[in-house]
Amino acid sequence: MTSRPSPEPLRRLLRQERDDAWAVRLLRRIVFGIAGAYTLYTLASVGRAAFVMVCGLLVLALTVWLLRRRGQLLLALVSTVVSAAMTGYLAAVGDIARGSAGGLLSGQAVLGHWALGGMALLGAWMVKQPRGRRGVTVVLADVLLVGASVVGMMAPLFGVPLGFLCVAGVLTARSGTFRSVKKSERRVKRPEVRTVAVVADGGGR
Repeated sequence: MTSRPSPEPLRRLLRQERDDAWAVRLLRRIVFGIAGAYTLYTLASVGRAAFVMVCGLLVLALTVWLLRRRGQLLLALVSTVVSAAMTGYLAAVGDIARGSAGGLLSGQAVLGHWALGGMALLGAWMVKQPRGRRGVTVVLADVLLVGASVVGMMAPLFGVPLGFLCVAGVLTARSGTFRSVKKSERRVKRPEVRTVAVVADGGGR
């Protein structure tokens, strides 16, 4: 026989005793949840643009909630989105200044900058033992990428190559490659120096 559901939780929720923290918190969440859902439904019903905005806000809120304990990844994602928006805006401003709005060259530059932003994001997490925090690495790469897009406003042919060099330089410097190379060189040089010193001592005797 199946047991019937107990009405005790419903009674606790309806009574709202001050000592019952569970029922008080649950009722508050239900009220605010219904109010928030109705507000979002009302805003989304205004038009297509409002619907897209509400969907974007919901996706953003869900992403922030899922990544609330991973601050570096959240920082990297926010930095990537902001840099993508800024590079696209700077490319559009450059087109308007040159009198060639919607040019093919600037469109390719925007896609190139976005690809470099994704390269910085992926490259920061591909390194096993990074120097410093990964989110800071992405922020540094994005700042230099925005600077390269500023150069691309005046010279579109040099914006993407300069951005690639900046991103590759930041990833290399923050990946510990230089440090590991120096350590390996020191380990190779030290035995050679000791061997030369021993030979010199033996020859002097």
